[in-house]
Amino acid sequence: MNFDLSEDQQLLKDTFERFLKQTYGFEQRKAACAKPEGWSHDIWREMAEIGLTGLLVPEAHGGFGGGKVEAMVALEALGSALVVEPFLPTAVLCAHLIAKHGTTAIAEEYLPKIVDGSALLALAHMERQAPLDPANVATTAKPSGDGYVLNGEKTLVLHGDSAQALIVSARVAGNQTDRAGIGLFLVDAKASGLKRQAYATQDNGRAAEISLYDVPARALGEAVAKDGLLALEATIDLGMACICVEAVGAMAALHALTVDYLKMRKQFGLPIGAFQVLQHRAADMYIALELARSMAISAMMSTDEPDAHKRHQAIAAAKVQIGRAGMMLGEEATQLHGGIGMTMEYASGHYFKRLTMIDAQWGDADHHLGQLARQGSLLSD
Repeated sequence: MNFDLSEDQQLLKDTFERFLKQTYGFEQRKAACAKPEGWSHDIWREMAEIGLTGLLVPEAHGGFGGGKVEAMVALEALGSALVVEPFLPTAVLCAHLIAKHGTTAIAEEYLPKIVDGSALLALAHMERQAPLDPANVATTAKPSGDGYVLNGEKTLVLHGDSAQALIVSARVAGNQTDRAGIGLFLVDAKASGLKRQAYATQDNGRAAEISLYDVPARALGEAVAKDGLLALEATIDLGMACICVEAVGAMAALHALTVDYLKMRKQFGLPIGAFQVLQHRAADMYIALELARSMAISAMMSTDEPDAHKRHQAIAAAKVQIGRAGMMLGEEATQLHGGIGMTMEYASGHYFKRLTMIDAQWGDADHHLGQLARQGSLLSD
């Protein structure tokens, strides 16, 4: 397989990295996190201007029409800068669902606005009783006029506090844990009966608890109005693959930060990087990073796998490797930096926090290792 970027892909990579280097330094990120919503609308608009928000939106709706490689280029760059703006929920998860499964009217209404940065969306699917099981849905959807009304609660909705619209999973038929009878619906965040409780996450991200009381909603698409679980699971798998790539960007930046510190910090009249034992630890970090990179590439390449079982196995395996590599690099970076690695005024700890949250998101390494053990070998037919 050829892993070299094409000329256009390299241009995208250079553009994104240059933009983030100029506009998203550590101090600028701190300023964005300090804003009321926890991120910067000005930076989001600039991201839209350079094509980031429309990267995965089809060209027919004004987007770039990028594929998996373009997504990896963007996500690794965003991970290296610890970007807190709502790229994943809006420009990846919801854009993917609308482009693949939305009605023509919904696609024409929202996709161009995602491209120009004027629409923010969030995916509300987790529920407290079983946050890692998308088939365990207690939220209900009942027909009402030309649409539906939704009742229930959703938890850990990424950027749900600032989203203008939500894509919500809700049960139209069957028992709470049945795989059949789950639909996907579009809800205006200002609709009557919808309540949001916002909070910051440990890595300076944002999330919300969503309560729905007779909230009016539209079916996202005809095919997913009553049988949307497979589409939802494919989207969650895409999200897991994306955060794996983002983690690689964060790990690469953390490794570079640590190596630079080893070259600069002096002890006994020498840079501490001159001591062989520390060189070996930095080399071990690099090996873990490259193993994680390979698994992240494998995960992203698997997102189009039509066999849901094989797709999820490949992405779960990547989640295991990414989670363990992230913890290893975070712990090593903290120790090699000494006391400075424990302070919130220095970037190292923020990378470690983000990698820890990526491990936990959609199930940590132990969860996915257990799933792989129950499902059988990756090499089995």
